Amino acid sequence: MSQDDLTRDPAAPTGAPSDTRRAKTAAPPRRSGGGTLALALLLALLAIAGTGYVGWQQWQQMQHRGASERAAADVQQRVSVLEHTLAGVSSNGSSLQQRLNDAEQVNHALREQLLGQNGRLRALESAVGKLSEKTLSSHDAMLLDNTEALLRMGQQRYELFHDARGAAAAYALAEQTLAAVDDQAFAGLRQGIEAERSALLQSAPASRDALLAGLAQLRAEAVKLPLRPLDSDTAPDQGAWARVGRALSSVISIHRDNGAPLSTADAGLVRELLRLDLAQAQAAVLARDAAAADAALKRADASLAARFDAQAASVKQARARIATLLDQIKPAAPVQLGAALGELRNLRSVHALAGSGTATTPAATPAPASSSSSHGTRP
Repeated sequence: MSQDDLTRDPAAPTGAPSDTRRAKTAAPPRRSGGGTLALALLLALLAIAGTGYVGWQQWQQMQHRGASERAAADVQQRVSVLEHTLAGVSSNGSSLQQRLNDAEQVNHALREQLLGQNGRLRALESAVGKLSEKTLSSHDAMLLDNTEALLRMGQQRYELFHDARGAAAAYALAEQTLAAVDDQAFAGLRQGIEAERSALLQSAPASRDALLAGLAQLRAEAVKLPLRPLDSDTAPDQGAWARVGRALSSVISIHRDNGAPLSTADAGLVRELLRLDLAQAQAAVLARDAAAADAALKRADASLAARFDAQAASVKQARARIATLLDQIKPAAPVQLGAALGELRNLRSVHALAGSGTATTPAATPAPASSSSSHGTRP
C-alpha cells in the first residue's frame, strides 16, 4: 500500500474529487520524507559515534588490561624469586639452627669440663699453697743466711785488710740477696746496708793500680835524679883547720876497698835508699796498709830534699808526684760497720721467738717463683 492509499479518506467517493484532493496533498509527504532522512542520518551518526566511543573504550580497556597483565606477570615473577629466596633462607636458617644446637651441646659439655677443671685447680692451688708455705721458710732462711755471711765477710775484710772497695762489693751482694726475701719485715734493712756501703765507697782510697803504677815509675826514674853538689853539703869554712884540710886534701885521698871513689859510692847508696823507700811504699799499698805507705813516701820525700838537687826540674817533679801520692793514699776516717748485721740478727731472733722459726711470707703466691729464679741466677 502506498502512501496515497493511506491518506485517502475511505468514506470519500471515488472519482474526480479524489484526484483533486490527491493533488492538494501531494506536496506535504515530500517534506515529511526529508525530515525522516535527516533524522535517520543523525541517528546513524549518533550510532557511529557511540560505536566509536565504545570501541575506543574497549581499546583503552584492552591496553590497560595488557599493562595489568604484564605488571601481574612481573609481580608473579618477583614473588616466585622471593619464594625461592625465602626457601633458601629457610634452609640456611634450619642449618644454622642445627649448628647452634650442636654448639650449645658442645658448650654444655665444655662447661661441665671447665667446672671439673676448676675444682681440680682449686685442689691443686690448695696443695701448692701448703707446699709453698713449707718451702718458703727454708728458702727465706737460706737467703737470710747468705745475707748475714756476706755482711760478716765485708766487715772482716775491711777490719783486717782495710779493703773498702771489697767490703762495699760484699755489701752490694748482701743487698741483692736480701731483696729476694719475700718477707717485707726485712725490707727496711736494705736501707741500712746501702748506707754502710755508701760510707765504704766514700772512704775508699784511689785506685790501687794507679798508685802502684806511679810508684813504679818513680822507682825507675830515681836512678836518673841528680844529687846535691858536694860543695853545697857544708857551708864554706874560712877557719884555720879548713885551710889545713884543703892543704892536705891535695896530698891525702881516701878510697873504698873496691877502688870506687867515695862520692860515686855514696850516690849509688842514696839512690838505692830512695828506691828502697819507694819499694816499701809499693808493698804497703799492696798490703792495703795506708799508714805504712804514707810513712815510706814521707821518707822518700825527705831523702829527695836532703840528698838530691832541689833546684833540678826532675827532682821538683818527683817531689810533686810524691805529694800527690800522699794525698791519694791518705787514710780516711774509719767506717763503723756492724749496724746492719746486728739489725739482721735482731730481726731473725724476733721471728724465731714469734714461733715461725723463719720469715713468713705475706706476699702473693707468684712471689716465690720470682725469688727462687733470682736466687738461681745469683752467683
